[in-house]
Amino acid sequence: MKKIVLFLLTAMLVLSACGKNEKDTEGNNANTNQEEQTLRVASLIPPMTEILDVVKPLLKEEGINLEVEVLSDNVQPNDALAAKEVDANFFQHVPYMEEYNENKGTELVPITPIYHAIYGVYSKKYKSIDEVPNGASVAIANDSTNIGRSLVLLHNHGVIKLKDGVEVTQTTQKDIIENEKNLKFKEVDLLMLARMYDEADIVVMTPAYAAPLGLTPKKDALITEGLESEFAITLVARKDNADSELIKKLAEKMTGPEVKKFLEENYNETAIPAF
Repeated sequence: MKKIVLFLLTAMLVLSACGKNEKDTEGNNANTNQEEQTLRVASLIPPMTEILDVVKPLLKEEGINLEVEVLSDNVQPNDALAAKEVDANFFQHVPYMEEYNENKGTELVPITPIYHAIYGVYSKKYKSIDEVPNGASVAIANDSTNIGRSLVLLHNHGVIKLKDGVEVTQTTQKDIIENEKNLKFKEVDLLMLARMYDEADIVVMTPAYAAPLGLTPKKDALITEGLESEFAITLVARKDNADSELIKKLAEKMTGPEVKKFLEENYNETAIPAF
């Protein structure tokens, strides 16, 4: 009789322990699932996408799953962010973002600058800006901020002369008051600039579009701009989520030593850390 009672007590204890373990396991799984969060970021091309790849495992360690949406043009990332299809994007400088806000009535906001992409003038035909002949064709980006940026670069190096007092983001070809070489400007989509290297006499572009051609500002550009903080490639979010913990954590990792080391080791001539 004693053996039967002892057996029953033991069985009850085992069943109780199993039930507790199952509940603990379920609870732990629920906590894990609850803690893991997904952060979606839209981007375009290297090194932007590569920087996000660097921070992806760093965020994973903190329970954040980073999903990178690689889009095909320089409008989609802002459209996706404004429509709340992604939580942030990483592909643009602040003047470009401000132009989008003005045109679309959106409230995108800069979070933190990540790196400087130095604008340069490149040519497949000429080795110096002085060699560029009269009537030469010049390919520049067709959005207003990069039109101004391109023209100001040429102005600062004496290739053309602009009106006094015009702002970079509002400068257009109409503001050119001297063009001794009678340069012919062709405004094209930002993503078409690299293709124009074969067609135009000179092309004004960032390192991101020059790099696939094997070109760097330091080695190949006929002229370059200096470090312009307003044109740093910047992490961008929306006004309604800019102060969220997820965005703060993303900004923290993107301005961390791992990203700085990556840029210095892989893009030391083309993407200079802005932090």
